[in-house]
Amino acid sequence: MKSSAPKSSVSAPKAPAARSVTPNPSAAQSSAPSPSAAQSPHNLSRTQFAVLQLLARHPNDSFSQRQIAQALKVSVGTVNRSFSELYGRGFLERGDISSAGLEALEPYRVKRAIFLAAGFGSRMVPLTLNTPKPLMRVKGTRIIDTLLDAVIAAGIEEIYIVRGYLAEQFDALLLKYPQVRFIENPLYNESNNISSLYFARDYLRSTYVFEADLLLYNPELVTLYQYESNYLGVPVATTDDCCFFTTGHYIDRYAVGGTNCYHMFGISYWTEADGQRLAALAKYVMEEVPGGKERMWDQVSVNEADGAYRVAIRPCTFDDITELDTYRELCELDPAYCI
Repeated sequence: MKSSAPKSSVSAPKAPAARSVTPNPSAAQSSAPSPSAAQSPHNLSRTQFAVLQLLARHPNDSFSQRQIAQALKVSVGTVNRSFSELYGRGFLERGDISSAGLEALEPYRVKRAIFLAAGFGSRMVPLTLNTPKPLMRVKGTRIIDTLLDAVIAAGIEEIYIVRGYLAEQFDALLLKYPQVRFIENPLYNESNNISSLYFARDYLRSTYVFEADLLLYNPELVTLYQYESNYLGVPVATTDDCCFFTTGHYIDRYAVGGTNCYHMFGISYWTEADGQRLAALAKYVMEEVPGGKERMWDQVSVNEADGAYRVAIRPCTFDDITELDTYRELCELDPAYCI
């Protein structure tokens, strides 16, 4: 018999009571997503989008074209051409974004954020025996707070946390973040993190997906608008960690260890259409693929998509974000743990 998510409804009791949601089992199709090379047409070029997004994010700042070129890592000539095109379409006024420009960004608006926080964090034992890893503090700040603060600062108000291990401890987040809702993962102890994506599948459209145990130093990585589905990654000569191989701007393959690739960080964005396809893929793998529940969701989303969508690489640096994998790494960041 195929498994399906239990039925429930979205509830909103008074804070700080926990608010839990459960997916609708009919929301995603039960078969694997069919490949589709067609992408939704963009009404903006990549550079036009980047210029408008930068101006929208900093409405009270004044930028020269040279400063914008440096921020976007493109030539001044490219920015100059984009400015001319944007002025011609009425998307800029006096060097700033116009109301028409803001309207042009709307199809790219991020609607929600999902945090995958159900796991045990075995590599951080004994610290995680009593505290889920995302709730551990580094220099007084909970790890997950660095991500939540960036999401809220970007203007994203719909936030879901998939929880499992020591689930009730996440209720403490409601004191600071009353808008958070929880998605329960009853399979966290018998499956890999694909199960967390499975239980969150109703909310994957126009959505950020975060691994909840990342320490974010650069909140500018989290923006209100995204051009296309993408993963964060750091270009490296070699790594023994999770990584992506790319062709041009797009990811071809996920692997563990490689050379001339991108070190993967677990922050991704999924468009409306691609999120729907990803939801169908997660449901298919969990319910129909033998051993599917043992798979990593990052591996599934890239290696098993079979052309259903394209995922871009969004470059970042190791100064922007870090993942604490071991007790030694934690001690290096916060000497208070070195007792």
